[in-house]
Amino acid sequence: MIRIKDLTKTYGRRAALDGLTLTLGVGVTGLLGPNGAGKTTLLRCLATTLAPDGGRIDAYGLDPSHPVQRTALRRRLGYLPQDPGFYPHFTAFDLVDYVAVLKELTDARQRHAEVRRVLAEVGLTDRAGTKVRRLSGGMRQRLALAQALLGDPDLLILDEPTVGLDPEQRMSFRALVSRLGESRTVVLSTHQTEDVAALCERVVVLRQGGVVFDGTPGALAAVAEGRVWLSDAAPEVSTLFWRTADGRYRTLGEPPPAANPAAPGVEDGYLMLLGEAA
Repeated sequence: MIRIKDLTKTYGRRAALDGLTLTLGVGVTGLLGPNGAGKTTLLRCLATTLAPDGGRIDAYGLDPSHPVQRTALRRRLGYLPQDPGFYPHFTAFDLVDYVAVLKELTDARQRHAEVRRVLAEVGLTDRAGTKVRRLSGGMRQRLALAQALLGDPDLLILDEPTVGLDPEQRMSFRALVSRLGESRTVVLSTHQTEDVAALCERVVVLRQGGVVFDGTPGALAAVAEGRVWLSDAAPEVSTLFWRTADGRYRTLGEPPPAANPAAPGVEDGYLMLLGEAA
């Protein structure tokens, strides 16, 4: 169990986290929120790469504000940052092997077996000897995920993990993360509401450094219940609409009389929630 209590972090006069309180357990939790909502700051605090200004994190009985306990927590987590750094002249194998050394996997035979395991998990076995600079953007993203999986971590922290992945790769990613979430805590931040709907049993929406929603994807979709409708002509009562493939307009907003209702999705509930919060 991971408990976050009254967490604060400010940059100048802007509060990235404003007294945020949250509890995380086994399973996949998705973080949604507009740019600047505090998602990446929260994940960096969880990953112990950023110290909060106030509040407390208790992860598996460890307090990352204490150096010894922080090191112990780092041994139990895997982190995929939003902008992972790469050494372009390393091969894929060498890069993950280098991170494995940093994660204290000192026995060469066991370490190399672990490197091969995580490369296989993300479908990069055939690219193990390829220089990082020759990998596509999607392959680099999978390589970043591979290093996060080293050591079979109890806590997996993923910041925008599906950026650059094609549809087949996204499907493989969802299968992997959903399996991992059966036995450990997975927290992923994303702007892709379809990823949240597909693999997260819980979704937390952040706005201005605080939690404005905490529940299931179905409950988030229900926020827009009765507020999504279809029409043959462009609506005049809302700016949140688009023309669908069948030529009708799908609108999010207050429906006019005799409107043709449509089933809301996670994205609808998310947009409605943020509009109400604003």
